[in-house]
Amino acid sequence: MDPVIVAGAGPVGLALSLALAAQGVPSVVLDEGTGTDDPRPARTAILRPDTAALMARLGCATLGDEGARWTGWRLMRRKQLMRELPLGEDAPAPLHIPQHALSRGLRSAIAGQELVRVVTGNRLDSLEQDARGVTVHTRGPDATWWRGSHLVGCDGARSTVRKLLGIRFPGRTAVERHAVAALRAELPWPGEALLHRQPPWSGSGEEVSARPLADGVWRLDWLLPSRGELVTPDALVTRLRDTLAGWCGETPPYELLDTGVYTLHHRLARRWRAGRAFLAGDAAHLLGAVGTQGLDEGLRDVSNLAWKIAEDWHHGASETLLDSYQAERRTAVAARLRAADQSLPILRGGGGLRTYMPGATRGHDTLLADGHLGHGPLGAPPAYPHSPLAPPHAEAQTAVGTPPGAPAEDVRVTAPDGTISRLGDRLGRGLHLVVLVAPGTGVWDRRHWLTAGVMPRLAAAVTALPVRAELLVTEAYPGASAHTVLLVRPDGHLVAAFGGVRPAALYAAADAARGGSPSAPTEVPAEAP
Repeated sequence: MDPVIVAGAGPVGLALSLALAAQGVPSVVLDEGTGTDDPRPARTAILRPDTAALMARLGCATLGDEGARWTGWRLMRRKQLMRELPLGEDAPAPLHIPQHALSRGLRSAIAGQELVRVVTGNRLDSLEQDARGVTVHTRGPDATWWRGSHLVGCDGARSTVRKLLGIRFPGRTAVERHAVAALRAELPWPGEALLHRQPPWSGSGEEVSARPLADGVWRLDWLLPSRGELVTPDALVTRLRDTLAGWCGETPPYELLDTGVYTLHHRLARRWRAGRAFLAGDAAHLLGAVGTQGLDEGLRDVSNLAWKIAEDWHHGASETLLDSYQAERRTAVAARLRAADQSLPILRGGGGLRTYMPGATRGHDTLLADGHLGHGPLGAPPAYPHSPLAPPHAEAQTAVGTPPGAPAEDVRVTAPDGTISRLGDRLGRGLHLVVLVAPGTGVWDRRHWLTAGVMPRLAAAVTALPVRAELLVTEAYPGASAHTVLLVRPDGHLVAAFGGVRPAALYAAADAARGGSPSAPTEVPAEAP
């Protein structure tokens, strides 16, 4: 079968090719550039725990050496510390890494991957579709035609794929504008991220943030008026020196590495799927105001789409499964954009009665922390409670600490071969996970618990499922009682939980999670007495 064609070799396109390869699907990545990324220390990515874990699973080795996890978060207003939050095991920290380092780590992982081919100097300029695949033409030194099973446009905000598919990209322009600098310096709060609102010195504007990177490097961002004069290099350096002096008492020694000015837009493509072609990343959505992270959402696109394309590539998938990518991801990003757009007038409007309302300042602080730390409507990993893949409610289902459609907790699990790992380590291989909550199994020899209690019946039920699935055991799961059975999708979202071993209900939920069969239905197992 033909490989998947991935248009675009940014972090989203590279990650998608690796995610497909992990599930046995070959791909061709069409890279307009030279195959290298120019170092830009001021262009960085902030990864939440779920997307950082995805990068680690895909083999991105630069996360540890060139990424930094914040040790704390603080918010100041004028001269007053408004909020301080330590980050660590109880409050997972974002990972901050230069984007060129992230891309280099992904390219290094691809170099050892036989199923991924990166073709440089090729710009896609036309495409055709039929019932079995997609044919695209590229121009470049070796202009040629490419044949693929599917096409995914990961080619950025000016996506050629989106334009060739005739998909509109409406939204708002210049939602926020920032000046940014990357520098090496010693600041008063090593390892902690700072958001400073209304700093008391002149020239810094309404808001400035400092976020640590590896090797003593910091990224500083100043919020600018959405429409204003150009920021000259001299003006930016003056702003930088005044800010450092305001924090440190005097301007400390520093090494300026990179500067820039960027404008944030909010846009959302009308459709994310057209036949066998899909959009992902900036080609499908633009966001980033109030601390939200566009790359985070692009990597969540990858996690959602890769297993669905892999299912179609290997076995054929229903239209319901392929359509669910747009239904789930576009809805989630639209909610994120809506939350940001609703927050902006509150956070940026200033003045008015809202300034004097009880609790207004604390509410503002919470909104900003949500965006920057990845909590709440502005930043938390998405749930898909109304997904077309959600099974109808059944009496056998039970409530646990994770609502259906939300990401499952990353608990310790044991596989039948005795391997002990985290649940997250079992994701991304195209397998659904069936997890039995069985307190006390850790003290039993594996040979005994595999043949005792409900395990034999559950193992038989898993074997009969209409999806490829792996059976796992955990000592405990939040909100779950003993013998609860969880069904988790390949991307880590909970399908349903059942009170005990219910083969028919488990089968029905798995069938719904794959969108139903693209061919004739198979026989559903009868419920055991």
